[in-house]
Amino acid sequence: MRNSRNILALALLATLLLAGCRQDMQDQPRFKPLAKSDFYSDLRSARAPVEGTVARGQLHEDTYLYTGKVGNSPGDYMPFAVTEDVLARGRERFNIYCAPCHSRLGDGNGMIVQRGFRRPPSYHTERLRKAPLGYFFDVMTNGFGAMPEYASQIPPRDRWNIVAYIRALQLSQDATSAEVPARQKVPSPPPAFRGDPGSGATLPELQPGNQTGNPEEPK
Repeated sequence: MRNSRNILALALLATLLLAGCRQDMQDQPRFKPLAKSDFYSDLRSARAPVEGTVARGQLHEDTYLYTGKVGNSPGDYMPFAVTEDVLARGRERFNIYCAPCHSRLGDGNGMIVQRGFRRPPSYHTERLRKAPLGYFFDVMTNGFGAMPEYASQIPPRDRWNIVAYIRALQLSQDATSAEVPARQKVPSPPPAFRGDPGSGATLPELQPGNQTGNPEEPK
């Protein structure tokens, strides 16, 4: 009986304590998104971020790296050194995102163009050979004409890698032999000897009935 009374007393005490609890945490006032508020003078419940607030990972201190522009004009230099790895990455990204329209040679005759899509200009025109590097970056970032923007698909550094590869493509198609480093030149093959098998040449003196080398004076 004594234990039963103790249990009953504890149950009554717990009931009294629970009855005295307030529900402010779950019933606290709140605003629905974009709802009207009489608390603020502009009557908007949604407040603007504190001035200077930057989202995590969005601190773009190097303006040129993210825009390709110096002031309002496209710049003409790379924001980082161009290495073999940069060009290899640029070629990979170019072949994925650009070659379908621009072709792997950059002449504007990609597979999509061959299927009827509007043809882009060749990178090998005088205008684009002289275009600053930042121009290509800006076009990839914001789009131009029939070309959509690729900022959401290609990160800024990869866009610059593609820019470096485009310039390499232009050089590869328009460079002269004098501009090729000596260590990269392919040696010219030796001249074919007359009568050398495979050369297509035949010595006149070996022709039947001609021992003098003059086809008009058979001996």
